[in-house]
Amino acid sequence: MPRLTAAEFDALYKRLASATSWAKGERGSLVALTPGRVAAAARDVRPGRTVTLAAPVETSPGPDNPEPATHTMRNPPKQHADTGLHFARDSFAMNVHGDTDSHLDALCHVIYDGTLRGSVPASSVTPDGATTLSVEAAADGIVGRGVLLDIPRLRGVPWLEPGDHVTADDLGAAEASQRVRISEGDLLFVRVGHRKRRTAMGPWRTAEARAGLHPTALEFLAERRVAVLGSDGNNDTAPSSTEGVDFPVHVLAIHAMGLHLLDYLQFEDLVPVCEAERRWSFLCVIAPLRLPGATGSPVNPIAIV
Repeated sequence: MPRLTAAEFDALYKRLASATSWAKGERGSLVALTPGRVAAAARDVRPGRTVTLAAPVETSPGPDNPEPATHTMRNPPKQHADTGLHFARDSFAMNVHGDTDSHLDALCHVIYDGTLRGSVPASSVTPDGATTLSVEAAADGIVGRGVLLDIPRLRGVPWLEPGDHVTADDLGAAEASQRVRISEGDLLFVRVGHRKRRTAMGPWRTAEARAGLHPTALEFLAERRVAVLGSDGNNDTAPSSTEGVDFPVHVLAIHAMGLHLLDYLQFEDLVPVCEAERRWSFLCVIAPLRLPGATGSPVNPIAIV
């Protein structure tokens, strides 16, 4: 795909912002998750099988995880007496926006040209947290019809190589191949095979090289009015496909469109279930932690097929 110039990116940004002007307020595109659409997604459940879309939280450093989560036991068994009641206790700490752990990006995550989504001043993100557009906007959960588009399956490869792009044509072709159609209010999940490649070949410096969506593919999402975008990668390709912007998909999705992003999910458990059921849509339930003022949250999305 061609590299976008700064002028081309600016024009794309303006088109997407105009096309998604309906996604207003702190919830952004989550306003498309109406009670009627949630109820319809629930009625579509058939065998009732549940599948996680999250990867295990990693506590070991690696080339893609220089700041791993820490897990500390606060009351190790050696301190326990042989009789009476005792509790095993532990604590966790993590970089929510790292390159390995599954997480949700709130609308306050991206600061672009001095503002957040909707021209909110960047100063609203303070040392004590964000005063608006935080992950608290999703406190009631993100529930709706999830759709998985499997791009490696479409192309007949196990995964997309780092640096490769998912285009709008890919998304449309995957729809046709999988006999599913993205509708307004859907939670769109795009598989690039990042997790499968990482398991097979080991971790690498994903900050420098990863597969993701080409910025122009966001026009497909705007046209369909999706509520959420998630991927088993970072959603953005590296190296960047845009002059002067390192994370163009993040800027377009979050800042221009008001679209919450889910990064570094895993779909390897879901794919065989979808293939067995011959359907690629499902009820999806996402419950981010209630972290006041936070720019994101670790998540464990559940697909209910």
